[in-house]
Amino acid sequence: MRVLMAQPRGFCAGVVRAIEIVERSLKKFGAPVYVRHEIVHNRHVVEKLERMGAVFVENLDEIPDGAITIFSAHGVAQSIIDEAKSRGLPVLDATCPLVSKVHLQGKRYVSRGRALILIGHAGHPEVEGTMGQVDAPVHLVSTVEDVERLDLPDDAPIAYVTQTTLSVDDTRSVIAALRARFRDLEGPDVTDICYATQHRQSAVREMCELVDLLLVVGSRNSSNSNRLREIGVEMGLPSYLIADGNELDPAWLTGVKTIGLTAGASAPEELVLDVIEALRRHGKVEVEQMTGVREDIEFRLPNELRTVTPDKAIVPSVG
Repeated sequence: MRVLMAQPRGFCAGVVRAIEIVERSLKKFGAPVYVRHEIVHNRHVVEKLERMGAVFVENLDEIPDGAITIFSAHGVAQSIIDEAKSRGLPVLDATCPLVSKVHLQGKRYVSRGRALILIGHAGHPEVEGTMGQVDAPVHLVSTVEDVERLDLPDDAPIAYVTQTTLSVDDTRSVIAALRARFRDLEGPDVTDICYATQHRQSAVREMCELVDLLLVVGSRNSSNSNRLREIGVEMGLPSYLIADGNELDPAWLTGVKTIGLTAGASAPEELVLDVIEALRRHGKVEVEQMTGVREDIEFRLPNELRTVTPDKAIVPSVG
């Protein structure tokens, strides 16, 4: 079997930063440190950090007074920030800077008197955080039909922002529906779309033209990983989302000569290699890396952690 590996794949700079914040906090302050929500949506990453001493919770009332508290990469509502402040919890914010940028954009649009529309998926922690950051009603839409159902005047001043794990392709039809309906509409430039989401989706589209089967390494609750699998399905390929090599079904490989392999933005490279080893148990495998965008973006760590180096980093270098 021939295995084509997408480039880029796996960890993005926001995920690298978030995990490193947990690791360096453990090194500086000692275990336990408390993380509200999964730091990123990957079970392997979460379990490894748990073994190092991180404790993951969903509510701040599960965190003891005075304990180091970390907000996940997805961001949180202002009410969570206020609650942590009122309790005097020492907080390190691992919110992805691109998510924070969406928060600022939303607030800016509202301050200019515009009704705000958020393009995203209901229930996703990033969406809940963004909606909770804006001190005004936020109208959530996912589809063209949602746009048609919006209870807003067609001549009202409107603005939109998007969930970062959606690409230009994901949002194109919804934005077109917004432009068709509302006469006074503003939104971010396409260059403000998360670079990692767009790069990974573009790489998968290119790869799907060359393979018989698509395997995406990622967690079931990872929005961007699910979207990568959906792209394969849309392009007519058998496409599967797997957490690691243990979930590989040999039946998928029948008659397959070339396999496309990628990973969501919260999946570590070690899990991609684990899938390759699982494939090797079913025959000879030739691995080929596709050419593609080389990412060299890095996001700054909080000041108090920049001089701390974790003992056993689980984060590969970006690029």
